[in-house]
Amino acid sequence: MKAFEFLDKVGKIDTNTMVLDKAIGYNTLDDMLTMTGEYFNLVKYGWGTSILIDEDIIQKKNDLYHTYDIKTYPGGTLFELAYKYGEIDKFFDTLDKLNFNAVEISNGSTDIPEVDRADIIKQAKQLGFFTLSEVGKKNPKLDQEYSEETRVELINKDLKSGSDLVIIEGRESGKNIGIYDNSGNIKKDTFNMIINNTKKDKILWEAPQKNQQIDLILTLGNNVNLGNINSNDIISLETLRRGLRGDTLGKV
Repeated sequence: MKAFEFLDKVGKIDTNTMVLDKAIGYNTLDDMLTMTGEYFNLVKYGWGTSILIDEDIIQKKNDLYHTYDIKTYPGGTLFELAYKYGEIDKFFDTLDKLNFNAVEISNGSTDIPEVDRADIIKQAKQLGFFTLSEVGKKNPKLDQEYSEETRVELINKDLKSGSDLVIIEGRESGKNIGIYDNSGNIKKDTFNMIINNTKKDKILWEAPQKNQQIDLILTLGNNVNLGNINSNDIISLETLRRGLRGDTLGKV
């Protein structure tokens, strides 16, 4: 039984929460999951960090994550490197070898033709991976060249190709990118265009900042899909979802 469980009137939220793993050590991870493993279901090994870690450590960590039913995948940057070097098949083989059970398809730092992107999403699904794709560019200037209509079109194309979830780029900073302005506040016009023209339950919003998490929870509900959550903020986010914190108390 959880402490003070009688005061929790909301209970566990059935939704997608993606946490960012920036090379968490195995023993630290074991302790972390004891406390938080039931409160998220996706973990992304940040950008290309997996290249710097021994295979056996990654396999061991993935096995541990999977005991908590948490899907694991490397960041989209690693996929983009594989595409750039013509190593997509070897990339998928290595994902399987290392016990990753999900994959992110993105072109945030590179240019990938839409037909190739669609084919790779379909390939990932055929290979049995839980497939996430990401819409947006890492460079704010390039990202801002996307019109609201273009973002919606790209999201819907990915969903049609078979993506399980489409990530809205927010980076680790949550500023001046995607739906966020220079201060990290949500740009309502862009946000509304997306939610009014796509399947909201298929969108995962990267929301590293507390104010973004609060705004998205209060606007879309406490089961909104959120990503790029710092591993130190897992419990904090769960309290926001359940109305156990002043910002959402009595509002969810």
